[in-house]
Amino acid sequence: MLQVNSIEVAYMRVIQVLRGVSLEVGQGQIVALLGANGAGKTTTLKAVSGMLRTEDGEVTGGTIVFDGTRIDRQGPEDIAAMGMSQAMEGRRVLEHLNVEENLLVGAYCRRDRAGVKKDLDMVFDYMPVLRNLRQRVSGYLSGGEQQMLVIGRALMARPKLMLLDEPSLGLAPLMVEEIYRIIQRINAEQKASILLVEQNARAALGIAHGGYVMENGRVVLAGASQALQENEDIQEFYLGVSAGESKKSYRDVKHYRRKKRWLV
Repeated sequence: MLQVNSIEVAYMRVIQVLRGVSLEVGQGQIVALLGANGAGKTTTLKAVSGMLRTEDGEVTGGTIVFDGTRIDRQGPEDIAAMGMSQAMEGRRVLEHLNVEENLLVGAYCRRDRAGVKKDLDMVFDYMPVLRNLRQRVSGYLSGGEQQMLVIGRALMARPKLMLLDEPSLGLAPLMVEEIYRIIQRINAEQKASILLVEQNARAALGIAHGGYVMENGRVVLAGASQALQENEDIQEFYLGVSAGESKKSYRDVKHYRRKKRWLV
């Protein structure tokens, strides 16, 4: 469904952010993209969706292929029309619109009114709390409700591929669990492929088929979800589990130097 092949990304043609990033998302798969703040995860998503152009960024090397078509030179509106939707970091609802109006914005390219109404009911089935809030102004929703709303809005486009950027950010543990249950159900029932950017490695790897770890604009580790969870580096630096008798603090590990990329 998606092939990112050794892409380089620069902002203002000066600041290089990505250095040879490659990854794949198979049909119907959930793939997690993990890493700390500043690793290049969000930039990778924006490169895929074409949103780099809005921030004076560009793909300066490599290729991106979506559903058999090269897209790294196309605009975000063309990429969206091909069947890709993105829920951006920060729960970016249209605060002056109500819940139902926000959801209908996600279907702005569609002309099948009956299908849009059916999909609106589908979103409410996945997220019943939104049905009860359909006339509520979105700016007054809680953080968890807003996160459900942006995922639902992305789903209204009937995407082949969904890009989800930090869906657990700033949410309570119970709400994170609910959000990930919804994402997993969407993947299973709608057969949508999902590229999931997260710092919460435990939550992401719990539902993903595979994953990639980024550091400093590069992919340094990749593999199946189970293999990543069992990897000592992942356990120590992303899951908070140490192979020794006691956990290491950030002060102990902050100068850690990742080995060059390998597959598990």
